[in-house]
Amino acid sequence: MATVRNVGVIAQLRSEASSHVIRFRHGRMRQSGRGLVFWFRPETASISEVPVDDREMTLFVRGRSRDFQAVVVQGTIGWHVVDPELLASRVDFSIDLRSGRLQGQPIERIEGRLGGIASQAALNYLGTSPIGGLLDAGLEPLRAVLERALDTAPALAEIGIAAVSVRLTNLAPTSELERALQTPTFEALQQKADEATFARRALAVEKERAIAENELATKTELARRETVLITQEAENARDRAAGVAEARGLEAAAEAERIRLVEGARVEAEQHRAAVYRDMPPAVLLGLAARELAGKLETIEHVNITPDLLAALVGEVRGAIPARIAPR
Repeated sequence: MATVRNVGVIAQLRSEASSHVIRFRHGRMRQSGRGLVFWFRPETASISEVPVDDREMTLFVRGRSRDFQAVVVQGTIGWHVVDPELLASRVDFSIDLRSGRLQGQPIERIEGRLGGIASQAALNYLGTSPIGGLLDAGLEPLRAVLERALDTAPALAEIGIAAVSVRLTNLAPTSELERALQTPTFEALQQKADEATFARRALAVEKERAIAENELATKTELARRETVLITQEAENARDRAAGVAEARGLEAAAEAERIRLVEGARVEAEQHRAAVYRDMPPAVLLGLAARELAGKLETIEHVNITPDLLAALVGEVRGAIPARIAPR
């Protein structure tokens, strides 16, 4: 926006570099250019200020597809002024010489013309295809149609403006139709998710079955090894018992042989002793018996000698004396 400073009957205008200022005096153009600074007399001057920077406008189009479904198009259109003097001659860009503001709304008029051309082209495009085809094609074909329509529109060239860009952000049906169109895709995705879930469950069951089979095989192998171990332990126990029995048998046989030998020796010794005693006189035997008895007795308190015993002893002594003193 230009800045106007009034000093008495004259005024100074200072414009920005992004504005093209045109000064008329008595209906004739006196100055034209960007970023001008000049003095003028308000009562004899008329000034227009045309913005020459790039601008953007919002595009919103509601149309119908070939199968009579509502479709909404949203985006932006970039435009700029190509010929400021031509535009100022076709659209009123005059400013208030006291405040420097535009007296009318020329930007809205230009954007209205741009929006009308773009909306007509969009409606024609939307009406050529069913809603499914439009959504499948996406935004790019419609953007190309709008660019071509704006580039070739004579209504823009004749006022000195040009579209520089077209950006579309949305091409969508109504919310109810959008949900209906999303249902098959959603169901297909849900079906794939269910299949993935079923496959995961089947895989889990298969893994559990493999684990159970592995555990069963392990238990079977452990049972088999335990059976082998029990059998081996039984054989070892039988071998140990047989070894112990054999060792005891050998010990018993050796003990029996030892006893037999000892008893045989004892019997033989007794036989020799009996043979010795058999040849001895009775008196000697009695003496030996008395000596044996005396050796086993600790004390003798009483000795009873009967007449019969004394007579027998005396007789024996008498009979033995002559035999001992007899010449040999």
